[in-house]
Amino acid sequence: MKGPYFLTQALLPVLADGASIVNVSGGMVRDNPEDHRMVSSVTALGRPGEAGDIGAAIAALLSDDNRWVTGQRIEVSGGLFL
Repeated sequence: MKGPYFLTQALLPVLADGASIVNVSGGMVRDNPEDHRMVSSVTALGRPGEAGDIGAAIAALLSDDNRWVTGQRIEVSGGLFL
């Protein structure tokens, strides 16, 4: 998990001139019923994610409201690692 974070940090000085560099780390998404039960039991939100959950987070980051966010790793996992 640290590799993408360090890559994000390494790109900042190279692309920092007006660029926003954010690493979105997605959790497990709905795939099959067995995964659904397992993920539901270990996430804070009690359900697996859907592609739209991760897409919504990315869309929010692309908004001008988040223009000052850079160099971060954003976890979108439904609380899997709490």
